[in-house]
Amino acid sequence: MNAQPIDFDCCPPFDPTPWDDKLLHWDNKLFVKARVFTFFYVPVNFGATMKRLNACVEEVLGTIPDWLCLSEHTSKWNMDLFLAVDKEIPTLENVRLSGRYYCRVYEGNYNETGKWMVDFEKHCKERAYQIEKTYMWYTTCPKCAKKFGKNYTVILSKI
Repeated sequence: MNAQPIDFDCCPPFDPTPWDDKLLHWDNKLFVKARVFTFFYVPVNFGATMKRLNACVEEVLGTIPDWLCLSEHTSKWNMDLFLAVDKEIPTLENVRLSGRYYCRVYEGNYNETGKWMVDFEKHCKERAYQIEKTYMWYTTCPKCAKKFGKNYTVILSKI
């Protein structure tokens, strides 16, 4: 797994294998938190926010492990981002996540998210996992998803 700054001219290729149908154990995993404006759940300033976060990380010579960026839709107007970092970033809100997280990888257009959530919840129920909080990880920008021919989304839930 890589830990380098994101190149916004081209997203890194995503390997779904380490993330699909996996149980993760995080103990104070470090993230920086930011907010994105959304219009009926569609992010409006996602790219600009990511560029700002990346600049802050690079300024302190930090890295972004696995290029992991979790999104939590808080309403149809806002989305919180949690960008994994390898060190605290003094100019940003630093948060730590702990616990068990179940994740699955899905591939396709974002308009399939409702179908993916039904499938994800079914798999959690089959494993007797109680979902506490759910995050989405949009692994590539639309331009790079088109270039790679795959549009992966990872759903992670604290259980």
